[in-house]
Amino acid sequence: MPEFSPSDYWKGIVLYGLNAATYKMALAKCLLKFAQAGQNRVLWEELATSFYDEYRHRITINPTPQMAIPGRLTVLERIVKEEALGIINRTQAIEKVGLNGFNDVVPRFQTIGTDANIAKGAFYEFDFGRTLELKDNLLHLGETSFKELNDEVEARWSLLEGAFSITHSQEEYKLANDIRNIYLKQGSDRKQLTKNIPFLSGYQGNVCFYCGEALGSDIHVDHVLPWQILRHDEIWNLVLSHEHCNLQKSDQLVGPHFIKKLIARNENIMGSNHPWKHKIEILLGRTSRERASSLTHHYDQVTKVRGKVFWGGSQGYNPEYDSFYRRLVTVLNNR
Repeated sequence: MPEFSPSDYWKGIVLYGLNAATYKMALAKCLLKFAQAGQNRVLWEELATSFYDEYRHRITINPTPQMAIPGRLTVLERIVKEEALGIINRTQAIEKVGLNGFNDVVPRFQTIGTDANIAKGAFYEFDFGRTLELKDNLLHLGETSFKELNDEVEARWSLLEGAFSITHSQEEYKLANDIRNIYLKQGSDRKQLTKNIPFLSGYQGNVCFYCGEALGSDIHVDHVLPWQILRHDEIWNLVLSHEHCNLQKSDQLVGPHFIKKLIARNENIMGSNHPWKHKIEILLGRTSRERASSLTHHYDQVTKVRGKVFWGGSQGYNPEYDSFYRRLVTVLNNR
């Protein structure tokens, strides 16, 4: 497997965790905080305090389900509840977190999907119940800004909560017709846009879909196949781009190389436990071959309407050198 940067492995852990609860996101936020402070050795009590505070703050301001099983509370939720009811005090709560809150998440955090070896020991070693020793890979994650990494964790945490809420309410998850209000540049809720773009960008390798360069602050969400023809806002056809790239493309039909890239991006989503995975499977197919065939069919139909006049991308763009294809998430999900 090619060499990847520490931030690639970190993003893989955050995006492709098999999460039955939100513990991994809380631990990720704690680790980023310690790394940003340059702290390479974390005592267990410090970890328990930070973890408890992250969790307590989260469920106080946003009381949504933190695990997939309806009617169940996580250990951390129960501890927070006990302190709120006066059954225990803060010191006792933190002690309980140290004793019972890390049994699964600390040993299993450094896994990507079900593979415990890809990122094994990449970011810390631990003496359970005593210390975490943070490695340079974690301490130097500032190659990508800590704010960006923290935003991605926040967005991932939010989407897990959304997925768990759906499971608890047993409502069918419907994305169509709602996506414009959530993600599009001209949508009605700009706060939601800011909240979720960092999560979406991970599946795209954090680069603009059309030029392959790093995404900046002014991000557009675009329909790869023109909305004027398809008339829907399904996630399999939506990508993130720079404003200027989106304006250059406008409503033109993209070249076939961008359809190949869109197929690969969708497989990145299918490799996770993202709530949209099931929706894409319903619309495009159960296997990667079926999904590629369905998307190609849509492209062929649009081509019949528009004619074979393609927009190949921003000036100087070469798909052979697109960093999207060198990202860990793309290599893992498109082998």
